[in-house]
Amino acid sequence: MTQADRSGLALIAGQGDLPAAVLALLPQRPLICAMDGFAPHGVAVDITFRLERLALLLRELEARGITQVCFAGAVRRPRLDPSLFDPATAQMVPRLLAAMGQGDDGALRAAIGIFEEAGFAVQGVGEIAPALIPAAGVYAGDVTADMQSDAARAESIVAALGAVDVGQGCVVAGGICLAVEVISGTDAMLAGIAGLGDLRPAARGVFFKAAKPAQDRRMDLPTLGPATVAHAARAGLGAIVWRAGDVICLDLPAMQAAASAAGLTLWAR
Repeated sequence: MTQADRSGLALIAGQGDLPAAVLALLPQRPLICAMDGFAPHGVAVDITFRLERLALLLRELEARGITQVCFAGAVRRPRLDPSLFDPATAQMVPRLLAAMGQGDDGALRAAIGIFEEAGFAVQGVGEIAPALIPAAGVYAGDVTADMQSDAARAESIVAALGAVDVGQGCVVAGGICLAVEVISGTDAMLAGIAGLGDLRPAARGVFFKAAKPAQDRRMDLPTLGPATVAHAARAGLGAIVWRAGDVICLDLPAMQAAASAAGLTLWAR
């Protein structure tokens, strides 16, 4: 067994900065696996795999003494090449395709099920790197009565969206929903706020983020970072609010510094 495998943990890493943030908090380096085309930022990958050969990856992990896996980072649905399927993975195809047709939550549940059935314990980011999920509190600025009202309204909207597997965030100002998060993501949603012009109410408004009501917290938790603060500031918002325990914060000290400089409130509600 190599040095990288002694933790018994494999990090199934996706794109973005989250994998590196998780690694920085672990006492031992896990085995790093990444799907072809979705390499993490700033992290050396030990195994690159394709979804068409998922069964071979599972066997490789078992051979290396891996007992636990954790998913961290963004992965879009890949285009599958039927010519690349190995026989064992081909048997999973109907299940994988059916899951992909059920939306993000269905696909994630199927992925967790496949790894668990292969004998691996699936750990969430919050379990292996709990410092990335801040507890309830105000981390920058002050919470006003308007923010409280808009956050409550936003939470009800995100819960309704999540129930139909649409998104994890929205923007509310003066009780009016200005935007909801869809497949284009948070940055695109916030960029669109600046173009609303006279449609915007006088209130600065809040950007609210939370996991979907029925979401398995072991995968695809919402993630905020310094870039989110910059986008929210450019959108002229007054606060970034999230449901405490539901959201990963990348580099919270940097988020706090940027929010304070921009006059933004950060609130884990």
